[in-house]
This record gives sequence, C-alpha cells and structure tokens, in this order.
Amino acid sequence: MTRPDPCTDDDEIVTWWGLVIEGYLATQNKLMGEIADRFGLAPASFDILLRLVRSPDNRMPMTRLAGEAALSSGGFTKVADRLVAADLICRVPSPDDRRVTYAVLTDHGLSVALEARRACAEILRKIVLTPLGTAASTSLADAMRTLRTHNSGA
Repeated sequence: MTRPDPCTDDDEIVTWWGLVIEGYLATQNKLMGEIADRFGLAPASFDILLRLVRSPDNRMPMTRLAGEAALSSGGFTKVADRLVAADLICRVPSPDDRRVTYAVLTDHGLSVALEARRACAEILRKIVLTPLGTAASTSLADAMRTLRTHNSGA
C-alpha cells in the first residue's frame, strides 16, 4: 500500500511534526535531567558554559552571550549571577570599551564546562546515537541545520 504524500496529506504531516517535537522534548528532558543530576546545572547555565568553553579565551561579551542563548537581559542577568555565585564565571570589563562587559569562565568554570561537555557527549551517544545509528543521526542533524537556515530569516 502506498503512503499518502506528506505534502498533500494534512494529518500525516502534522503527525510527523508532532513526533519531531515529542522526540526532541523527551530527549532534551533526559539529557538535561542527567546534566542537572551530575553537575547541578540548569539548562540555561549549561548552555552558557558550553558557549563560553567554545569561545576564544573562554570569554564573550555578555550582551552577545545573552542573545545567542536566547535569554532576555533580565533572564540572563539572573543566570549570570548564579554562575558568578558558583564561581563558574566572572564578569570582566572590556579594557577597550567601557560599555562592554565580558563573561569569562573561571578556572573552576572551565573544569566544570569541560566535564559537563564530555558527559553531554557520553549521554548523547547513549540516547541518540545508539538508537538512531550514525547515518540517521547525521541525517537528523543535517535536516535540523536546513530547517534552521531556511526558517531563521537568513
């Protein structure tokens, strides 16, 4: 039996999209639950640490970091305050522009960020790569990259 074309069958394409969302949420919840259990990091804090560990000199202007993490100014300030209190980041004024303040990983923050990134990769191998396999995982990443590019207005 031939399946209906998802471009013309409303129910099937809506169901497929629902499965994408449900699969993402279940996987993200499992991943973030394990990161929280192991490191005590909320999703926004973990995201910020990952962004900083990937940045040159483990630093980034706070306004840019807030934008990339899709946090409001107030929401980012709360997360940054918690990260400072936990000695994971510090705020450093720019020597060149007094309007710019950098978020910078502390030595402790770098250690935690590297451990958390390693744990994240281990968890993703278990909950994504093992059930999907390499080819399907690569296809999924390619598909999501395409959707991000197509729908981000770029």
